[in-house]
Amino acid sequence: MKYLILILLIAAFGSILAGYFLDNEYSQKLIGFGVMGLFFIVFPLFSYYRWKDKDVKDYMLTKENLDKMRENQKEKKY
Repeated sequence: MKYLILILLIAAFGSILAGYFLDNEYSQKLIGFGVMGLFFIVFPLFSYYRWKDKDVKDYMLTKENLDKMRENQKEKKY
C-alpha cells in the first residue's frame, strides 16, 4: 500500500509538472488531472493507510483525556 501511494503521488506530481512545462493544448488538463489525483485518490489512500489501526477516541478531547493532559502538565512543572 505504501508503494502504491508513493507511485500515485509521483504520477500526480509528474502530471502537474508536465502540464506546466509542456506547451500543448491539453497542458491545463494534465494539471487538473494531477490535482484531482492528489485530492481524490492519493490523500484518501494515505489517510486510510495511516489511520486504519488507530483508535479515534485516543485523539478526541474527552474528560478523561483532558484529565490526563492536566496531570502530564503538572508533572512537567515539577
